[in-house]
Amino acid sequence: MARAQVRRAGRRRARSARRPRRPAGPADLVKLGPGARWLISLVLLAGLALWLDPARIAAEVGALDPGWLIFALLVSLAQTALSAWRWRFTAHRLGLDLAPGRALADYYLAGFINQVLPGGVVGDAWRAQRHARRSGQTGVAWRAVILERASGQLVVVALAALVVTLYPPWREGFAPALLTAGLGLALIGVFGALVARRLRDRAGWIAQIGPDLRRALLARRAWPVQLASSIAIVVSYLLVFAAGARGIGVELPLVQLMMMALPALLAMLVPVSVAGWGLREGAAGAVWLISGLPPEQGVAVSITYGVLVLLASLPGVLVLLAPSSGQAHVDQ
Repeated sequence: MARAQVRRAGRRRARSARRPRRPAGPADLVKLGPGARWLISLVLLAGLALWLDPARIAAEVGALDPGWLIFALLVSLAQTALSAWRWRFTAHRLGLDLAPGRALADYYLAGFINQVLPGGVVGDAWRAQRHARRSGQTGVAWRAVILERASGQLVVVALAALVVTLYPPWREGFAPALLTAGLGLALIGVFGALVARRLRDRAGWIAQIGPDLRRALLARRAWPVQLASSIAIVVSYLLVFAAGARGIGVELPLVQLMMMALPALLAMLVPVSVAGWGLREGAAGAVWLISGLPPEQGVAVSITYGVLVLLASLPGVLVLLAPSSGQAHVDQ
């Protein structure tokens, strides 16, 4: 019996070895994603360095005022606490318990992982899996994270579209890019709906997205809370961006700085880089250029913002090093 099994295994290996290698397809591109995203960020940053004056950018970033640094970190602390609360609210709407301290710790962990790993979603997958293991409700825990994250991203897109539409100097420069992004999001939504329909019988948790969306985001008692908290969180992003600008000596009006931050934040939502590096700087440079300002200054502000966000996420390292963190992981 054992010998027969060994012979059959040997024949399968031989057939596999003779099978011709198929051409690379979409699945292969996904597997190459992490390396490609690192490359995209590096290429974009290198391109900006060739186009602009890197010495000037470095000098501006190096002049960051410690007082504004502390202010930005305090705003980020409140931002993370409110984001964790929004996650708890979303999970509670779906019938899951989530302790405040655990939500805050896992949100810090997710933020740090999203800063250092490509794609910007690995950290969210990690916190979803940790919550799934603790609650024993895998599908609901994952949907809570998906819906909580979508709540914030929709507000960023809506505010960016509103600003670009209403602010004449940007209308011509950003309207085509915004239209392209909107069409891309629409196509992704249609594709996702088709995939979900095909997998409805195979993966019940996908079919549950619609009802959970209504409970967590669209219900009468849910949408005002989601909208208010998401707007507050996005405003905190803009304040950190403005604090970074003030910290390196940019004296533009606060409202204008916050408006100029929106296209940079929107660029970060495209999951083709590492923590938005490169895309964010390119968008900021374009905003400054369209506004009649030196693009080096915009890139310097964007780099400062990226550094501030990374520093604000460092408490996640402590969560990562805690003994319990090793018990919940996401297979890569």
